[in-house]
Amino acid sequence: MLLGEHAVLHGFRSVVCAIDRRMQISLTPLPEQVLEIESALGSYSAPLHELSADDRFRFILATVESVRTNIKMGIRIVIQAEFHAHVGFGSSAAVTVGLHAALTCHLTGHFPEERELFQLALNTVHRVQGCGSGADVAAVVYGGAVGYTTDPSFVPVAWAHPITAVYCGYKKPTPEVIDWIENRFKNDKEQLQLFYEQIHLCAEKGLRALLKKDEDTLIQTLSVQQRVMEKMGLSSPELDEIVRAMEADPKVQGVKLSGSGQGDCVIGLGRLSESIGSYEIHELEVDPIGCVQLEIADPK
Repeated sequence: MLLGEHAVLHGFRSVVCAIDRRMQISLTPLPEQVLEIESALGSYSAPLHELSADDRFRFILATVESVRTNIKMGIRIVIQAEFHAHVGFGSSAAVTVGLHAALTCHLTGHFPEERELFQLALNTVHRVQGCGSGADVAAVVYGGAVGYTTDPSFVPVAWAHPITAVYCGYKKPTPEVIDWIENRFKNDKEQLQLFYEQIHLCAEKGLRALLKKDEDTLIQTLSVQQRVMEKMGLSSPELDEIVRAMEADPKVQGVKLSGSGQGDCVIGLGRLSESIGSYEIHELEVDPIGCVQLEIADPK
């Protein structure tokens, strides 16, 4: 997430981008009516008509369940990712979008168009976690940078830029942070609405800057939203330490929390001059390519 965290859940603008850490999903038909899953998180096997719950694979299981009655034979799903699920790089959105695309190809012979794929994946995300703006899903589907609202509306932007993400060592599930925010401001709804409106203005300004290739304004806007997120209580001692170190580095600009906050990553445009303590550093690029079909093997 570049801009628009939290406010996007209430109909306001966000700006999200895809990064060059990809996930590949392979789907192979099986003669038996079973579902098999292999990934870095482990293995899973169960009869298709009786899928047992497994927190590791809850998005995969929900995706399969959504089309299970149309599956006439067993399937084996193999997932290979260029990043770890513990870092907030959209692994849940990536696996959900990718598997819906693979299943649609398997069941219909056609790769879904972008709007259809987005809606299929978003429906699954909502079934699993009960909420979610869909901004990460939009980034996975479209690639590049996307101006997004929950209408839904999409403004794809051709934008390439190095981004550095520094992981604070932990992350808190988005629904928990959302509940925390709602509880903190339950007696001050006007202030919370004001924060949302300020974030919305940042996202609108940032999107215009991207469209105009105005990097100075984008950098300024990222910094402004960071101050708003701090006032909302979305930072932490570790995040504060990372933000201050990145802001002091002359080679990184536009430093802010990325995602729901109270954990996860701080991002900045550019590359760090040096490491920040023992924090995990990820040097990223914006990836212009969203979800694509690689190949379909001859079933014979």
